[in-house]
Amino acid sequence: MGEKSEPIVRIFGILDITPEVVTMLVIIALTAIVCFLVTRRLKERPGRFQNVIEKGVEYLDGFFTDILGRENARRYIWFLGSLFCFIIFANYTGLIPGVGISRFFKAPTSSLSVTLGLSILAFLFIQISAIRRGAKHYLKHFLSPILPLLLMDELIKPASLALRLFGNIFGEETITEQLYKILPIGAPIPIMALSLLFCAIQAMVYTMLTASYLQEFIDE
Repeated sequence: MGEKSEPIVRIFGILDITPEVVTMLVIIALTAIVCFLVTRRLKERPGRFQNVIEKGVEYLDGFFTDILGRENARRYIWFLGSLFCFIIFANYTGLIPGVGISRFFKAPTSSLSVTLGLSILAFLFIQISAIRRGAKHYLKHFLSPILPLLLMDELIKPASLALRLFGNIFGEETITEQLYKILPIGAPIPIMALSLLFCAIQAMVYTMLTASYLQEFIDE
């Protein structure tokens, strides 16, 4: 597993503020600022900035519609879209020069604790959404002679999501860091170029699987 980050500061002797936490706070703050600026003055004829954001929302809407259908995509896009945006921004922070090498910043998704936290959140969201859609049908899903296998399957899903995202991002960041130590100028550039596509694919795969797991309960 990944090397544990040294805390930057420890609050009350128990709460560690690690580089991953700092980077996540920066991502959340910047995302909140962008959302505020976009929604403050919406126009019928959007400017360039508003147009880019609207295109992104339309893409996500179409992406989730293909998996969940239009009605369910509109119902759950607030969560799935937020999950996608956080993951892709967290992945891309690893491409910023100095991130991962500096003791103050590190790509959050290169930490197993972060990806596991995201997966637990996704797991809870799926279960709560399924119960809200119909508690009777939700319970009926588990009324089966193979109940232990069903429970194991539900628990394996968040674990597989966490390990897949962590393994890919941590591996990419580790290779880039080692190349940087060997040859600081030029060597990491090909890896970073591939990572531009790779990080986006990982965010798409993660949210696609989350939406698919949600769709399984909705279908039932």
